[in-house]
Amino acid sequence: MFGWEFPPHNSGGLGVACEGLVKGLMQHDISVTFVLPKRLNHSPLETEHLKMVFADSCDDPLLKKLKIRTIDSPLSPYMTSHAYSKLIEEERIRLKLSDENMYYSSDLYGEVLRYAALARKIALSEDFDVIHAHDWLSFPAGLAAKAMTGKPLVVHVHATEFDRTGGHGAYGRVYEIEKKGLIEADAVIAVSNFTKQKLIEHYEADPAKIHVVHNAVEYKEILAHGTLEEKIAGIKAMGKKIVLFVGRITLQKGPDYFLRAAQKVLAHYPDAIFVVAGSGDMETKMIEDAAALGIAHKVIFAGFLRGKELSRAYRMADLYVLPSVSEPFGITPLESMAHETPVLVSKQSGVSEVVAHALKVDFWDVDEMANKIIAVLRHPELYQTLRDNGFEEIKRFSWKTAASKCATVYSKVFNK
Repeated sequence: MFGWEFPPHNSGGLGVACEGLVKGLMQHDISVTFVLPKRLNHSPLETEHLKMVFADSCDDPLLKKLKIRTIDSPLSPYMTSHAYSKLIEEERIRLKLSDENMYYSSDLYGEVLRYAALARKIALSEDFDVIHAHDWLSFPAGLAAKAMTGKPLVVHVHATEFDRTGGHGAYGRVYEIEKKGLIEADAVIAVSNFTKQKLIEHYEADPAKIHVVHNAVEYKEILAHGTLEEKIAGIKAMGKKIVLFVGRITLQKGPDYFLRAAQKVLAHYPDAIFVVAGSGDMETKMIEDAAALGIAHKVIFAGFLRGKELSRAYRMADLYVLPSVSEPFGITPLESMAHETPVLVSKQSGVSEVVAHALKVDFWDVDEMANKIIAVLRHPELYQTLRDNGFEEIKRFSWKTAASKCATVYSKVFNK
């Protein structure tokens, strides 16, 4: 399995999905070798799960089967060419290296190809039956492994370039890499029907080989984080209601629509506080927009949260909002429901296909978004109904179930 991040060294939902899926696969007695780039300026992976991998013994029978292979690479998900160039320049200065002595490629796409070249060597040294590659950065690696071994390739689409650009088109090098992976793979896993239709419409992917496997959460694991006491904060003691956004602050995630809805809510419900948890290239603009809209004193930019801090944010919120412009799936609403917090999700999201006890709205309809936010804040009965039913609904989601569907795909391509 070729991936790009694994908690706690993750910058988005991809790592969360990879961890959940791997653990689910191991519950089906499937052994996984996870190939992961080793980032610059990072200490070794130190999650409780991955510590066990490097130990001589492991008490968890599931985690015994997880093997991690790392490639020395600075790549990470959601990285742009500009961000890569900046990172490499910083590393060159830090190590006082010349261009000739720099180990990494001079551009993002070259680094992706270097990763693919190294993947060939790993593929030849491992014993496996199926190759599984996550998103465009690892598609070339998956294709290289297939070319070297003849083993079947499954590509997993968590997002497309059309999603990342907010639906404004994608016809560059990333698009070409995505399309090549989709065409040459033996099977494709899409995280929603929403995403499947994009692959058919924009990439000419064969519908017959696309399998929809929705993401999941393990609500019992989520509830292990934090305590009820952590939910109590000074801001709640003053009678304020909290509306939460969690995600990358990028065009795709719709943070600008969230702020515009916030302005409308505050005109009628001034006791609301809006919390933005995340980071991204639109963060500075969103801070400036909050000031321009006259609501800066009602918006808290909390930065990127993980673990107990994120759990605390979910628990103290009265409503979670996913305003995404184009969201292939969206795990965060499931996490919110598992924390007994009601959710309002964009209809332009894969998660809206699978949750019934959630409010739904078109991302662009900020008036309706504001109306539904106000309804939850004003009416305890609505809040309680969404909270209780959502919490019960989330119990049917399981990474073991998602992994079972992936295992079925593996069997199909393996037995061709």
